[in-house]
Amino acid sequence: MAKLKQGDIVIVRAGGSRGLKGKVLELLPGDKVVVEGVNLRKKMMRSKADKKAKPEMIERPYPLHISNVGVLDAKSGQATRVGYGVDKGKKVRIAKKSGATI
Repeated sequence: MAKLKQGDIVIVRAGGSRGLKGKVLELLPGDKVVVEGVNLRKKMMRSKADKKAKPEMIERPYPLHISNVGVLDAKSGQATRVGYGVDKGKKVRIAKKSGATI
């Protein structure tokens, strides 16, 4: 079970994009995550409306393995693990590093 959610701000821990921060755009099956502005690749794409148009080079983010990213802790500004706790009778996500709710 992934403890990340769509819209979380994460930091890349490993790989060529190490140290970059971005927002989670999509969680994919098989423990993959797509992060905004990270792991960018170029792809030739043609407009779907106009098949006769020339293909254009488009830069888009590709998936990373979920183990290579960590949730950004708002207090410390570093990557943290995520835990769960109860606050006012509701289950909430908690940053392990600072104890703040996410």
